[in-house]
Amino acid sequence: MNKTKKSISIYIHWPFCLSLCPYCDFNSHVASSIDHNRWLKAYEKELEYFASIIKNKKVKSIFFGGGTPSLMEPFVVQGIIDKIASLGIISDSCEITLEANPTSFETNKFKQFKSAGINRVSIGVQSFNEKDLSVLGRKHSALEAINAINSASNIFSRYSFDLIYARPQQALKAWQEELKFALTLANGHISLYQLTIEKGTPFFNLFRSNQLILPSNDEAADLYKWTGDFLKENNYNRYEISNYSRIKEESIHNLCYWNYNEYLGIGPGAHSRVHKECSISALMMHHKPDKWLDSVNSQGHGIQNNINLSTNEIIEEMIMMGTRLANGIKEKSVEKLLQLKFFDILNQDILKQYIDHQLVSLSNGILKLSDSGLMLHNYLIARIIKTEPNITNSL
Repeated sequence: MNKTKKSISIYIHWPFCLSLCPYCDFNSHVASSIDHNRWLKAYEKELEYFASIIKNKKVKSIFFGGGTPSLMEPFVVQGIIDKIASLGIISDSCEITLEANPTSFETNKFKQFKSAGINRVSIGVQSFNEKDLSVLGRKHSALEAINAINSASNIFSRYSFDLIYARPQQALKAWQEELKFALTLANGHISLYQLTIEKGTPFFNLFRSNQLILPSNDEAADLYKWTGDFLKENNYNRYEISNYSRIKEESIHNLCYWNYNEYLGIGPGAHSRVHKECSISALMMHHKPDKWLDSVNSQGHGIQNNINLSTNEIIEEMIMMGTRLANGIKEKSVEKLLQLKFFDILNQDILKQYIDHQLVSLSNGILKLSDSGLMLHNYLIARIIKTEPNITNSL
């Protein structure tokens, strides 16, 4: 494997929400009261624990996710950014994103967040339809969402917002009207997620009992295809399965994940991939906020698991992540990290079948999925990767 890279991205997880959405399986919790000073000290302490990993590296991006990080006090955000700056190198090009919900309470803090160091916001709109907002368990109105986007446009040079489609009983025509309206508010980047039913969520139980009716597979496919075609006509390219942008407006932080670069996750339930001389470490923090806080206070970190990934695990993660990108994954990237060729890690017979069906292409050393293939990403890639790749024939 190659030597440790000289840049890193850092994810900060804020685990609290005002309420829990019925479709969400993220590490989110509702708390009656939060000691923001205590939380800032814990974040600073865990960052200090990883000082040797951050030290002297260019910090390409910082991402405050959750949960609902716009519920954080701005002084906590600034304190975390200042701590990272004391350990690594934050240049003017560093993308510093904060996820926000469009309630008026959170939107009113946008100027303070900018003063704290945030230069990009990602707003969880999810829908501009009042009825669907209620079904999705959102606590904001469509008007608040519009006001939040307008406020972001006046304060930040870069912003994005999320929408969920293939919602219960959603028709193509209704989605077309909604997305056309959404694009009048967008500024170079938009994230569009098909609703998925996750185990352990209220939606999962409703779906199993036939109380939640989603569009059929064919209807969802029509929604997906029209979405990509419409955005392309408006100069928004799908650069990842659920993310669209104009040229040079891609999310730097999310590209870090998909390109399998080094990143550090701080906070409850956060994950990391730390590149070492001859291995990659996968770290996971304690999920429960109180457990994480106690661990940081007693040990300086909230690490629950810290393992060195096997070569097979790295292959699977790298190919799974890289093929989410419309541009695909380069054989040179695999060679550089693993000293292996595609031929040694891909099932050639299965790959040929998918190429013949125009779901996948392998040309000029780049493996990528077609638009139709991206819709079947998990299914295809799980079968393309060899169950027992030949890792003895290294370069």
